[in-house]
Amino acid sequence: MTLWLWLVLYSAAVLAASLLGGVLPLLVRLTHTRTQLMMSLVAGLMLGVGMFHMLPHAVVHTGSVDRTMAWAVAGLLVMFLLIRAFQFHHHADPEHAPAWATGCDEPCPDHHHPHPALAADPPRGWTWLGVALGMVVHSAIDGMAVASGLLVQAEGQGTGAPGLGIFVAVLLHKPLDALSITSVMAASGWSRRAQRWANAAYALVCPLGAVVFFAVAFPQGALFQQGVGAALAFSGGVFLCISLGDLLPEVHFHAHDRIKLSLVLLAGVALAYAIGYLEPAHYHDHEHQRPGVHRLPDVSPGHDHVH
Repeated sequence: MTLWLWLVLYSAAVLAASLLGGVLPLLVRLTHTRTQLMMSLVAGLMLGVGMFHMLPHAVVHTGSVDRTMAWAVAGLLVMFLLIRAFQFHHHADPEHAPAWATGCDEPCPDHHHPHPALAADPPRGWTWLGVALGMVVHSAIDGMAVASGLLVQAEGQGTGAPGLGIFVAVLLHKPLDALSITSVMAASGWSRRAQRWANAAYALVCPLGAVVFFAVAFPQGALFQQGVGAALAFSGGVFLCISLGDLLPEVHFHAHDRIKLSLVLLAGVALAYAIGYLEPAHYHDHEHQRPGVHRLPDVSPGHDHVH
């Protein structure tokens, strides 16, 4: 199967997942426990994909640990600033949302911690736009990550699904993101038709980002290698920020279901590691690199950095 066909399949699946997230509350009753379990699994998966897949491949493509870490830190900081600026991750469930979001007289009494994004006052009519803007940038980065995962396979042979770990992490995270936009729009009083249009527009961002980056970066050469490595490292930093700085803290503050949530988190990390066995055999074999990328020397006590 060609890489372009893989890209089409991945993009179609991500598009469907995003659309599903926007209408998820209408299809499934999102209880508090279900929402937290889903967040824990996605957090563990994104953490594992960032550490097991993205950053190791980035080091191979850039040929430098220093450059890889610089791009990773850049991605982490950009994502952190986006979250701070737009506060766009909104993962409340209907059971424990404040009164303005549910129509109830008061919040559920067993919910013991506050959500900054779910203040006592309802959001303004255009608050969702800030959420959407942050999500669009985030989704474009996700598309770049999916394309980068495929491009690691660009000259390889063998069977298996290239970039599968990155794709699965993005796929499972998209419903949460789409839910953020539509839930804030609903709380702001927007019609369901407007929510559907916004959800559809957002769902297209990640596939378009993947196609554009893939088309631009596909040409071979040194610039290709460095570009893919930088994109992987940057996206890896984004994944780490989302998992450690956004999803996990929200789950951590819950006093209930600690063991259950912790086990699901570990399952997500284990899933990220296991996905590597479903990718092409040579995909993780860093001893055999592509032409133009030299094998990294061993790190010794007298030589701490690879350049």
